[in-house]
Amino acid sequence: MTQVWFYHLERTPLRAALPDLLEKTLQKGWKAYVLGEAGDMLVGLDQHLWAYRDEAFLPHGLESEPEAARQPVLLGDSGGNANAADVLFSVSAMNLPELSPYQRCLILFEGQDETHLNWARAQWKALKARNLDLAYWKQNDAGRWEKVQ
Repeated sequence: MTQVWFYHLERTPLRAALPDLLEKTLQKGWKAYVLGEAGDMLVGLDQHLWAYRDEAFLPHGLESEPEAARQPVLLGDSGGNANAADVLFSVSAMNLPELSPYQRCLILFEGQDETHLNWARAQWKALKARNLDLAYWKQNDAGRWEKVQ
């Protein structure tokens, strides 16, 4: 059964939180699919992941590019999971694909975005009704992630 973890971004913006979570995913030997809105959002994340730190980058690609299936981290808007990812990262308020192919689904939502916050609440209710294994994570005062539920 897919574990679904909700990450409430209150202290750290998406561009800062996502690379760290992707690094942890790759360290486990897992692949990731990042589901986001087409256009500026995915293009911006694509550029950011190449240069988010001077000494590091995350190997990744866009699902619209050749060799998408070979990418350890794939960014897309279809939910097609062309790279057979183990972890789905949902970073936009959009319909989730079928979750059964994934070991884990991480739903990252920013607390200042009312639309995204309301969407995340609706997802929690819908996924809880399906009896999925849910967890809610938020950052403590030191910036560390803590599992609240």
